[in-house]
Parts: sequence; structure tokens; C-alpha cells
Amino acid sequence: MDPLEGDGRRLTLNELTGTIIGAAIKIHKRLGPGLLESAYEACLAYELRNIGLRVEQQRAVPLVYEGVRLECGFRADLVVENRVAAELKCKETVHPVDLSQLLSHLRLLNLRVGLMINFHVVVLKDGIHRLVNNYQEEGPLELVGDRN
Repeated sequence: MDPLEGDGRRLTLNELTGTIIGAAIKIHKRLGPGLLESAYEACLAYELRNIGLRVEQQRAVPLVYEGVRLECGFRADLVVENRVAAELKCKETVHPVDLSQLLSHLRLLNLRVGLMINFHVVVLKDGIHRLVNNYQEEGPLELVGDRN
């Protein structure tokens, strides 16, 4: 069952990520920075389930290499509605490798959108990164220059 808006339509990816971000902001306003990732994960999963979203915590991320499924222990913190992966951090700075990890999870889970949410900030919006797997512009691409 997909989450529906009041008018009966399915939430778009933008609406779904907005809902996740809104719940994270609510939690951050109540708890502030300084807790462990696991505390924020439990609270965010609770909030999202409370509004009717399906949430998987610590979902295994499969790695298929040369046709063989390998168990490597990769885990996505949260997968919401089987459409958005959310990785939670509690650290001074999110490093490029953290974002690369989320992109890898998106590829391996075959998801289009992911959120990196770092709760170790004063204002949560400063700790949120939205990533898109295999982003493509809508419409035809026009090459500039050679028009023969």
C-alpha cells in the first residue's frame, strides 16, 4: 500500500523526501544534536511509521559481483516506502566518501533518491543532502557547437 495524499494520489519523490526531512527537523528540534545515530534512527523510523509510511531499518544492501550475490554486511539505515534511502550521521562534517556510500547504496538497491541527514549540526537544514542516482534531465539534450 503506497502512502496517499488526502486527495488519494501517491506521494511524489519530492513530497516523500519532504515528509522525511520534516520528520527529521521535528526530531532535531526536540532532541538537538549530540545523540548517537541509533537514537535518531529509532525516532525517525517511529515518526515516519506514525504517519503511515513503510520503513525498513538497517536494510541489507546486496552486492552482486560477476553474477554472485555476496554478503558484505552493507546496511542502509532507513529505506522508506522502498523508494528513498536515508543515511543518518552524527559527525562534525559529512565527507565526500559518505555521499559516495549513499550513492552506492542507491545503485545497489536500485533506488533513485537518497537523503544524507547529519544530526550533529545546530540547524538541521545545514546537515541535509539529497542525492539522485542516475539523474537525467527531462527532454532531449541539445549539443552546442557542431550542428552539421
